[in-house]
Amino acid sequence: MPELPEVETIRRDLDKELVGKKIKSVEITGQRTVRRGHEDLVTRLEGRKVSAVERKGKYLLVRLDSPDVLVIHLGMSGQLLKATAKDPLDKHTHVVFVLQPVGQVRFVDPRTFGELFVTTPDEVEAKVPELAHLGIDPVDTAMSWDRFSLMLQARRTKLKALLMDQTFLAGIGNLYADEILFAAGIRFDRPSDRLSTQEVRRLWRAITEVLLEATKARGSSLADEQYVDLYGRPGTFQNEHQVYGREGLRCKRCRGTVERVKFTGRSTFFCASCQV
Repeated sequence: MPELPEVETIRRDLDKELVGKKIKSVEITGQRTVRRGHEDLVTRLEGRKVSAVERKGKYLLVRLDSPDVLVIHLGMSGQLLKATAKDPLDKHTHVVFVLQPVGQVRFVDPRTFGELFVTTPDEVEAKVPELAHLGIDPVDTAMSWDRFSLMLQARRTKLKALLMDQTFLAGIGNLYADEILFAAGIRFDRPSDRLSTQEVRRLWRAITEVLLEATKARGSSLADEQYVDLYGRPGTFQNEHQVYGREGLRCKRCRGTVERVKFTGRSTFFCASCQV
């Protein structure tokens, strides 16, 4: 599933390509993608101009020149792709936004877990309860180590589970949790309230640095390449992964061996030699 760096990359692309343009028409072929209302989506979007594109956690919010906002969640395999009318239509294309004066943005989603719907800003959190309880955004929030330490101590749970808890930090999933913990040199199963001051500082620095570097590299595209940016290009941060997907390979830091275990039902990659 796309995480903060991938969703932020797409947000920046959409901000550049959509803001100021009018949605001429909306063509829908995938009913599951618009399960909250087919006709509602069309009537409230057509003829409207895009005024801004924002991100909340892993959600995209496309603001219009009306009281409405288009909410987009990519799910497991959703892609937003810039196209022209002449480009071949992927068989998994579920929504096509035809823009004025020219161009299209297509929503492609092979696994159909993604979703698009229109609502008002005041109703967004009611429609998506996750957003009502979203934690801080780790790349948009300036925070002291002392405050972060208090947050860790208050939760008293295993570190990786906490990093992936969207009510604690918004936008981090399985992949970046592993990379962050490696960068901090801390094991995934350490209790969050048992870190030293130095470890808290290393962890907060790792969170911000890994996410910012991954965004700079336009995200991570894995072997299935289900994540691509608005222009259909894969990210490159997978070339910088230190542990994720590297089971059995040498640790790039200490030359130990990267291991994989199951933790909370997910594969977890770490180096037992230098993560303590």
